[in-house]
Amino acid sequence: MGGEGFLTTTVRMRVRPEPECEEELVGLLKRYRDALNYSVKKIIEKRATSLSKAHTLLYQELKEKFALPSKIATDCYREALSIAKSWLSNPNKGTMPKAKTLRLWLTPSLSYRIKGNYVEVLGGYRLRIVGWDRRYDQYPNGEARLMYKDGKFFLMISKRVPRPSKYTPKGLLAVDINEKEIVFGNSAVEERRETAIDRALHYKRLAEKLQQKYSSARYNAWLRRKGILRRIGHFHRKACNIIEDWAKKVSREIAELAKQHRYAVAREDLTGLIEKLRELPRDHKVALLILSYRKLAFWIDWQCEKLGVPVVPVEPEHRRLKCLKCGLEEDRDRIAVLNIERRALEQLEPISGGPLTAPTAPQMTDVFPNRCGEPNRPRELRPLGRGGGQRNTSL
Repeated sequence: MGGEGFLTTTVRMRVRPEPECEEELVGLLKRYRDALNYSVKKIIEKRATSLSKAHTLLYQELKEKFALPSKIATDCYREALSIAKSWLSNPNKGTMPKAKTLRLWLTPSLSYRIKGNYVEVLGGYRLRIVGWDRRYDQYPNGEARLMYKDGKFFLMISKRVPRPSKYTPKGLLAVDINEKEIVFGNSAVEERRETAIDRALHYKRLAEKLQQKYSSARYNAWLRRKGILRRIGHFHRKACNIIEDWAKKVSREIAELAKQHRYAVAREDLTGLIEKLRELPRDHKVALLILSYRKLAFWIDWQCEKLGVPVVPVEPEHRRLKCLKCGLEEDRDRIAVLNIERRALEQLEPISGGPLTAPTAPQMTDVFPNRCGEPNRPRELRPLGRGGGQRNTSL
């Protein structure tokens, strides 16, 4: 988050190097990647986990063996040190970490600077800025990453911006997340947005078809054919990007609506959902993994943090479709929104300093849980269909 009073955000710039230096710049990125992997291995082997030890061990070698400029050599072993220390502190160590993407760690003023519409990188490289988010221009530039991917250059600059103070909420905006739809609202307002799961699954299936086409019982040809492997990777990245873009946009919409009405956002805490995925059918399990509830929860929290909107996590809602006391039958998503709002109101009352009005809908009793719940229920308690199917008249 960037420390008390500040948030750390990343500004993404699309940049384009001058034609005469593009090939040389790509060469520098490749040498940096090789130097980074070499440095990580050496730091782990020698247990050189302090900055002074890493400097003594690697500085001269990175300059001479990999032809890195002095400051970029320093940035390289600093990044390697952070990677190595993270891996060494992990109790469940896998294989030794290895950088694959072409990127360059840059320090402001020392290894890069922005002048007008250009980025100047140490070594005489100039990159023209094609486009960027101008909302944070007034804040100083922090450390940056120059990345080269799919023939394009991107500069990711970190910035520290003041953390907005949270207001005292006048009510709650409850968020209910489903595989096909996300619903957010309360007893006064309700909004529904389709998820991007179908579009993302389309590209995942294209990748799986390619894998099946170039596979056999004895040999997976797609692993050895670079063109096919790149195409499969493209489809998987496309699926992830679709979900990421959707999550950012819908979470921003939720946060802005909440701020407009001075609501707190109540969302389900779905961190334990992954433990229940093993019980689900494969197609549903794949869909939930692609949708990534945790990623959506992260973006909701982050967008609310940037706008000063309070967030109240609550226990997840089950499929509660029928009240056994009053006989009320409602759409599962509508009832979920009201129930999330009710539970969040109970948690929020001490914060607000006074009682908040609860919705009038009664608390619903489990008739049939969602697919992540316990499947064993009495036969006579049959759930209503999502489209409002027939109810068992014996209830």
